[in-house]
Amino acid sequence: MSGRLIAVVGPSGVGKDSVIAGLVAARPDWQVVRRAITRPADDGAETHRPMTDAQFDAAADGGAFCLWWPAHGLRYGIPAETLDAVRAGKTRIANLSRAVLPEAACAFPAMVVLYVTASAPVLARRLAARGRETEAQIARRLDRADHPLPDLPASVQVVELRNDGALDDSVARALALLQPESA
Repeated sequence: MSGRLIAVVGPSGVGKDSVIAGLVAARPDWQVVRRAITRPADDGAETHRPMTDAQFDAAADGGAFCLWWPAHGLRYGIPAETLDAVRAGKTRIANLSRAVLPEAACAFPAMVVLYVTASAPVLARRLAARGRETEAQIARRLDRADHPLPDLPASVQVVELRNDGALDDSVARALALLQPESA
């Protein structure tokens, strides 16, 4: 079987990291891509490779990332070895920005997009519970929540997952969407 990148996208607060953790718990052969982010390691968010802006610039200039993008005042990078792993037949899961999907589709032709959605009240509640953003920042994130996915090549499979209820139910539905041959 050939490798693939599962690109998990959706608005802030939709539960992407929780769904990813559930998928990897169910499928240990699928590995999470540890992103580089220009944010401190102790911010209570995902486990990531923290970088200063200068470190990120040097890494990007040195070819350390196969994809990188700015969002919400931060920069995010996907390590170049992710591309090598997928080419070697492995499945990798990465939390990506919707905006970088066209570039990701060029780099990873066997990409599957798991588009995670939730209702506005659920998103607002989850964002507030994180405690990382001000009310104004939460309002800006909610304004962007329903932005559509960019145009993608027909070869890219997009599956949508509504994550308003119990996490176990969402993970089970995601597994069925991502491995229909075993559903």
